[in-house]
Amino acid sequence: MNELEHDIKLARKGDKDAFSRLIHAMELNLYRVARSIVKREEDCADAIQETILKAYHAIHTLREPAFFKTWLFRILINECNQILRKESRLFPSSEAFVKEASTQDIYENIDLIEAVNRLEEALKLVVTLHYFEDIPLKQISQLLKTPEGTIKSRLHRARIILAECLQGPDERRIGYESC
Repeated sequence: MNELEHDIKLARKGDKDAFSRLIHAMELNLYRVARSIVKREEDCADAIQETILKAYHAIHTLREPAFFKTWLFRILINECNQILRKESRLFPSSEAFVKEASTQDIYENIDLIEAVNRLEEALKLVVTLHYFEDIPLKQISQLLKTPEGTIKSRLHRARIILAECLQGPDERRIGYESC
């Protein structure tokens, strides 16, 4: 049993320190997903805060420790969607995608991050969850309450768009702004 699973089991039994360690380990992941859904920093912070509170009160209901990350993201996505509904927004933010990485990694991947930011919201969320959070397609399907085939289709479409955006200047068929 790894340290994460051990902390999950302790947190399920009411260990506050173990829960705190779990949230600390997930904080950047939570921010990245929330930021890909909501536009404003305040909304992002509210969604994360509510997610942590709800997770703390419901951790004892988590049946399988292996699904902690997915369970936590489901709570977060529901909170983000609730914020969007309250503010009568139809679509999530298209603002900057935040990537947990060293400064050097960010500079090396700036084109990728900018290209992901330009994707339509449904595509950006699937790319974020699958490639940056390593969540399997089946779990993304469950999280978003969307058929797995639709998730695969969105991921395929996103890869095509990203490939076009990231081609070298001599190979690019379309303008930079259109990606």
